[in-house]
Amino acid sequence: MMRTILISGASRGIGRAIAERMLADGHRLSLGLRDPKCLIGSSLDPAIAGSEQVFLHPYEAQDVNAAESWVSASLAHFSGFDSLIHCAGVFHRTPIRFNDNQQHEIDQLWQVNVMGPWLLSRAAWSQLECHDEARIIVLVSMSGKRSKGRLAGYTVSKFALMGLCQTMRNEGWEQGIRVTAICPGWVNTDMAARVKSLPKEAMTQPDDIASLSSHLLQLPNSCVPFELSMNCTHEI
Repeated sequence: MMRTILISGASRGIGRAIAERMLADGHRLSLGLRDPKCLIGSSLDPAIAGSEQVFLHPYEAQDVNAAESWVSASLAHFSGFDSLIHCAGVFHRTPIRFNDNQQHEIDQLWQVNVMGPWLLSRAAWSQLECHDEARIIVLVSMSGKRSKGRLAGYTVSKFALMGLCQTMRNEGWEQGIRVTAICPGWVNTDMAARVKSLPKEAMTQPDDIASLSSHLLQLPNSCVPFELSMNCTHEI
């Protein structure tokens, strides 16, 4: 089944790996990017992949109007879509006792990690309801399931995102919209660049999450998992 998929955060990391895998699978892609020029010359460049397969549009998760603009442009380009993959996200090591200079970190974590997926899902919802087997995949985090370390701001945003996933699943169930929250631990991306306790090759790899995402889109409504948790380290 060929799908038409909106993917945020596809310029690098997990989002880039997912977009490349979805293109290889034959799906049509609308990619929301802070700077669409960053994909020029890559396999995701419409000039290389073909404009009938890939569409690029500016998207900034902190802009409250960006979601509506991207969805409208995607509809004009492809005449419809049936899947949405949220990969855009930010990471800050904001502690409980944050200082005044860190207030902007909390604001950004909330705007990008929570309100970004919420506003984009809201903008896309009526289109997803038009399909009997629509899909929403959300890159959450193990930090959306448990608190580990001193990452108060990030953890709070991911717990909230997990709650959003559960609510979207409830509201979309009767319309055939299936939601999956993917919750990895450390993934070998720029976000984990400062992690020294674990070799990069021992971390979960973006391509492996892309493979899981690819499989999710092939499953029938009757067996789509709500949550996929994975961790490259053993936690008790």
